[in-house]
Amino acid sequence: MKRLITAALLIPFIAWVTLGAPQWVFLMVLAATGILAYHEFEQIAAANGIARAGLPGVICGLVLLLAPQPAAVFVLIALLGMALAMRVNDFSAALPAAGAFVLGVTYVFGSWRCAADLRALNPHWLLFAMALSWAGDTAALYIGRPLGRHKMAPRVSPAKSWEGAAGSVAGSMLFGGIYAHYWIPEVSLVAVLALAGAGNVAGQLGDLCESALKRGAAMKDSGTLLPGHGGWLDRIDSSLFSVPVVYALLKSF
Repeated sequence: MKRLITAALLIPFIAWVTLGAPQWVFLMVLAATGILAYHEFEQIAAANGIARAGLPGVICGLVLLLAPQPAAVFVLIALLGMALAMRVNDFSAALPAAGAFVLGVTYVFGSWRCAADLRALNPHWLLFAMALSWAGDTAALYIGRPLGRHKMAPRVSPAKSWEGAAGSVAGSMLFGGIYAHYWIPEVSLVAVLALAGAGNVAGQLGDLCESALKRGAAMKDSGTLLPGHGGWLDRIDSSLFSVPVVYALLKSF
């Protein structure tokens, strides 16, 4: 019940922020959720014995989110991560610290930067990319539970099956086709279905990757801020993968 209530509150808010909110509100929401998710990522890293980046990581993430030329900024962030890693007492921990710094900033804020750029193309593309995972998760639930026989990644997520994964892809493609028909009609159905399928697969991979990180840290959830959903990183892990994939594919057309 908590999960349903949280979703019922979040989904309309996210839809409004994506489609109708002023740009400054949209960027504030991206920044706020990015900071919360990055903090949870750092908790996972700390549970693995990796030094936290702290405030410098948040600042670098916000710069990456808002910078007019993100490519150059990303290189500078990577170099800064290497420099900051020299603060550790044991230099054998410097490489993991630098790697976690760059990964965390890129994983969270880099993906959200793609969300901002995708909204600039068309707000409906951003909602499309994020909602693929919502539709896919629902389809996977109703198909995977009764029909799931073959485990997809038992060490990472024992409840997931290949049947559920296939149902998730099908559900996302069905949703994507219907959504685009009404809101992005200028794009061909073939292209929409390809984007929906690719975005869903990316989202499922994102969910598995975050699950693997949590298992390595012996954590069930990344946080407790969202009742029934865990933390913010748990809620957006799929979108952090699906949004950049949809954006990259659209830019390549």
